Amino acid sequence: MANSECLLLLYFRLDRHLRDRERAEAGARALGANAALFPQDELEIVGKLAAAGQEHLFQGWPGPGTDDEGKRRFVEQLLALDASTPGGLEDYVARARRLLKDAQSGRNPLDGWTPSVPLGENLAYGSESFCDFEDLGMEEAGRCAFVLVAGGLGERLGYNGIKVALPTESTTKTSYLQLYIESILAMQERAPGNGILPFVIMTSGDTHAKTVALLESNQYFGMPKYQVKLVQQEKVPCLADAQASLALDASDPFKLQTKPHGHGDVHALLYQSGISKEWANAGVKWICFFQDTNAMAFRSIPAALGVSKMRGFHVNSLAVPRKAKEAIGALCKLTGPKGETMTLNVEYNQLDPVLRATVSPEGDVNDPKTGHSPYPGNINQIIISLPEYQKQLEASKGVVPEFVNPKYTDSSRTTFKSPTRLECMMQDYPRLLSGGQSVGFTVMEAWAAYSPVKNSPEDAAAKVQGGNPSHSATSGEIDIYNANCRVLKMLGAEFGPPQTRTFNGIDVEITAQVVLCPSYAMTYRELASKFNAAKVRIETGSSLVVKGENILVKGLELNGALKLDASNLYGAQMLTLHPGMKVKNMGCQLVESPLDTEEEVRIRGFYVQIQEIKVLDKGEHRSKLKTQTFRKSMSKKHRALT
Repeated sequence: MANSECLLLLYFRLDRHLRDRERAEAGARALGANAALFPQDELEIVGKLAAAGQEHLFQGWPGPGTDDEGKRRFVEQLLALDASTPGGLEDYVARARRLLKDAQSGRNPLDGWTPSVPLGENLAYGSESFCDFEDLGMEEAGRCAFVLVAGGLGERLGYNGIKVALPTESTTKTSYLQLYIESILAMQERAPGNGILPFVIMTSGDTHAKTVALLESNQYFGMPKYQVKLVQQEKVPCLADAQASLALDASDPFKLQTKPHGHGDVHALLYQSGISKEWANAGVKWICFFQDTNAMAFRSIPAALGVSKMRGFHVNSLAVPRKAKEAIGALCKLTGPKGETMTLNVEYNQLDPVLRATVSPEGDVNDPKTGHSPYPGNINQIIISLPEYQKQLEASKGVVPEFVNPKYTDSSRTTFKSPTRLECMMQDYPRLLSGGQSVGFTVMEAWAAYSPVKNSPEDAAAKVQGGNPSHSATSGEIDIYNANCRVLKMLGAEFGPPQTRTFNGIDVEITAQVVLCPSYAMTYRELASKFNAAKVRIETGSSLVVKGENILVKGLELNGALKLDASNLYGAQMLTLHPGMKVKNMGCQLVESPLDTEEEVRIRGFYVQIQEIKVLDKGEHRSKLKTQTFRKSMSKKHRALT
């Protein structure tokens, strides 16, 4: 090493040593007599926070000998948060002050930007172009990795467990996590080559242990343990006021109040863990990000993956048609004052004013031809090209821009109703792009792509009264059945007339409880090749479950409950229903549930009562059926078709 380089290195080390000592001295002044309780590195974090205007955290401490354990525990928490918070606590406070100042002034972060409709594809489910994109997507499936963002509990739903443990529907009681794993395995089975499709789950301190327990108690739902990796996000400190004062826990003077930082942390975690680099080195081309409680997610992923390949999108956001001013984020291309552009999600309450100020005096309005806003609704499923993504992560460390959303007590915008925090969103990743990357969207009908479960029964009923989708456990389950019925109708199946039922104050229309498992078919054309729906008639209130790849339905008349299970058939073995197959039994009923039942039932308002099922699980079949019969009894009311 040259002498000049040695001197420069020595200078930087000396400078850092002096700064550390100054911080430790500042920490000692802030703590007074309590400084003797802490070594220098712990005094340094106290000094950094004192210099950042956080002296209040240490004021009023009793002298040495009183609550010393609490004091030490508090400083240990500060050190841990300083290490886990992007930029450290000092920078976090500085960023918070800037964002809180903008929030207090009511500044729209999009001021100066002009919106326009971005590039994208609008696909009609089952159309020729949709099927072509699905086929192309399945050709790319062997080069995919999947990331599930699952850091939240189900408290907003009225459910105390983790959301991914909830049943997607009551007929088979398949949980969201099971459905996602089975979907990935089904894509893997059909993908070119013999590789595995990596799967990452982002958890939080609230959900990590429960997610691990769910996986282990169910043997990872058939996926090898090594194929699944978990990354855990940390919480960030809360802010008590517009000056970004860190908030103490109301029940403990020696503890900072913390909250989740948002699902945008997934990008930093993929970078910090080395997972994204590992995938890039292994030849992975695409990462599919998806949310925790949308059972329709994998109905749209193959076609969207095909769009990404065909259009060369580096970032492809999945979307649904959106009504003007609907309370869902909109996908927009934004052009800045210097001609710079970015395509990303814009919150609906920001879109209308920026449209009025630029290209549309009427604001966000529906297109008279389509009846929808030209700006589609973002559903937080994103497909990203990994080579470009990894380059960006190397530059940004995966840290995406933050925002703050304080709830003020009055119009003076000075006092918060409760502490807030900085947040970041997964879909804001395109804000990091410097230009040259192709960013677009894929729009699909909501019935086929989007039915999230995120509202409690009470909130869901209020949403419906306001003319909005309920996005509840009730609608989430019924939407699965109805989507499967609709697909079979498109293929020629006949159904009885729909019935209107009311659960948890929400009116729903349902024809039959149809569950098509991912193992059976992953694309529309594959389903059409196995299910001759033109010779199928399913009566109102019937139940049909189809599980396993080796099933061929040539005809069926169903008035009751039938399960087709080929999960134990391999090779050329085929479970075949021939024309003229008739199944009639007492079936299953959707029964309104009492209010005092278990949470997962209460939040949807009904359970499936099994009375009689006919099960086919062997090879060729004509009329010989294995029958399971259940008498009506409360003790067996929640038994599932598993």
